Amino acid sequence: MQTLDAAAAYDRAVGLANRGQRSILGITGAPAAGKSTYAEQLVGKLVADGHQVALVPMDGYHLAQSVLEELGLADVKGAPRTFDGFGFVALLKRLKEAPDEQIWAPRFDRGLEDSIAASIGIAPEVTLVATEGNYLLFDEMPWATVRTLLDECWYVEVPEELRHERLEARHRQFGRSAEEAHERTYGTDERNARLIAATAPAADAIIQLA
Repeated sequence: MQTLDAAAAYDRAVGLANRGQRSILGITGAPAAGKSTYAEQLVGKLVADGHQVALVPMDGYHLAQSVLEELGLADVKGAPRTFDGFGFVALLKRLKEAPDEQIWAPRFDRGLEDSIAASIGIAPEVTLVATEGNYLLFDEMPWATVRTLLDECWYVEVPEELRHERLEARHRQFGRSAEEAHERTYGTDERNARLIAATAPAADAIIQLA
């Protein structure tokens, strides 16, 4: 496994986009590591440079908030069991096996704290799909199947202190009190972060953002 800077990672992504067949690039990391922002910036630059690339985050497969509340899982939202992992796997398989189809994927709306179906279009012309999420390298089913569908998967790292600061700020931004944000950051989110960090050795490359 190697560590890539932004320029080397971009060149590697260009290579995936130009293979002559559709590739899928995974970008993973702990909550608030910056993977979503990095993925958006990477895809934005690739598209601006003329490449046919789409971004399909894993977060679109969050279970609905009403379902989480019904199942008693609202307090652990973000844990592996709070996603439709099998649905996400099915999407990746379709993206790989049916590149000539127009495919629609769900998008997670942080303002609503819920997913919106069929919000992201992946046209047949797309040669690289980037997907980002927490559990792309998780070795339990159904997540273990995800890794087999990714041509490459990169793990994003930032210093833990910065990640915690970002996470608390995010929780406050979306309506939690300072105390609630701190408890969530060092409780459920931290347990998830440790689970995700254990998957880093399975990545093809490390992206250090700070």
